[in-house]
Amino acid sequence: MPESYVSLDEQFMQRALELARYAEAAGEVPVGALVVWHDEIIGEGWNQPIVSHDPTAHAEIVALRAAAAHMKNYRLPDAIFYVTLEPCAMCAGAMVQARIARVVYGAADPKSGAAGSVFNLLASAALNHRAQITGGVLAEECGGMLRKFFESRR
Repeated sequence: MPESYVSLDEQFMQRALELARYAEAAGEVPVGALVVWHDEIIGEGWNQPIVSHDPTAHAEIVALRAAAAHMKNYRLPDAIFYVTLEPCAMCAGAMVQARIARVVYGAADPKSGAAGSVFNLLASAALNHRAQITGGVLAEECGGMLRKFFESRR
């Protein structure tokens, strides 16, 4: 992977971590996400299913909705998606429907990850679209935020 990719991935993941802090401040699981198109952020989101009373209000879905509204298109080809936690099946499915080109995540989710940990919907030959996947970007920082959150809840 080119060095410039790594640098950009880390920069955008830093922004996703900032968004995750909004979720944490609201008492939500700290996950942040953003959609980038040609190096411009076109949609952002953080987890908000509890405060919005909406089981689909994961950070990824919120960011996808914002990006689609920004682009005035439900398809987001050439877009890169950044999220602090490996997407679940619902979110990965939405990314496939949106035709996201590449998904970059921080911490793996061994319980419900759908980008390779439990399922791999993003690269499934059974579906009509596949995304490139890059995992582990700032994984320690992303995972650490989640661990601290859940430890404080116990």
